[in-house]
Amino acid sequence: MGQIIAVVNQKGGVGKTTTAVNLTAALRDVGQKVLLCDFDPQANATSGLGVDKKKLKHSIYDVIINGVDTASAIVSTNFGDILPASADLAGAGVELLQMERPNFCLKDALAQVKDSYDLVFIDCPPSLEMLTLNALAAADGILIPVQCEYFALEGLSDLMTTMRMVKKRINPNLEIFSVVLTMFDGRTNFSTQVAQEVRRHFPGKVCATVIPRNVRLAEAPSHGLPVSAYDKHSRGALAYRAVAEELKKKL
Repeated sequence: MGQIIAVVNQKGGVGKTTTAVNLTAALRDVGQKVLLCDFDPQANATSGLGVDKKKLKHSIYDVIINGVDTASAIVSTNFGDILPASADLAGAGVELLQMERPNFCLKDALAQVKDSYDLVFIDCPPSLEMLTLNALAAADGILIPVQCEYFALEGLSDLMTTMRMVKKRINPNLEIFSVVLTMFDGRTNFSTQVAQEVRRHFPGKVCATVIPRNVRLAEAPSHGLPVSAYDKHSRGALAYRAVAEELKKKL
């Protein structure tokens, strides 16, 4: 049975989609069968795996709102399978409220296919709203990318409050699967201090490998590639490969 992991942080710019895309590719490279569900209306994870958003036959919006079969919307790529997103998803939060089980539409959709995979990642939007609640209701655990800067710590407090609410009312089995430190700058004491603080707050949950600031990581999405395909010897690619090895052991 595949595990469903929501990649979530309501703060934007922390490397959430970068982490979802590159861990999908890296885990595939170490022998895991991975599905990435793009649940962000910006659909950056979709384009990050090289899928043209303008040529989609179906998207996750069609699955959760129009009842399209989940498997028929999945697109296979050289870097892992993706359940793509489109701009239509931007209005889905309101439409979900009209559904019979508004908090569980994504859970029901992923239940159709999750047993075909070792791991299903959900790339969540950078906000705590209806789409994110659906993702948290569907997930077995959450993976939190944390940028090594001060304001990232403030955002974690809001996320933990939301997680406690979801555990109490919607998904009692939800747990923190892992925390990944991103955009780490080893030249500054502050990055190191933030990393220490995060490890203190989440003992045993933070990956030993940190994701460094890396030009290749920033360039790869514009080519529709994960960094492992764009430059497999770059620091970013090696770091995500190491994180993938850590997560594989957890699985």
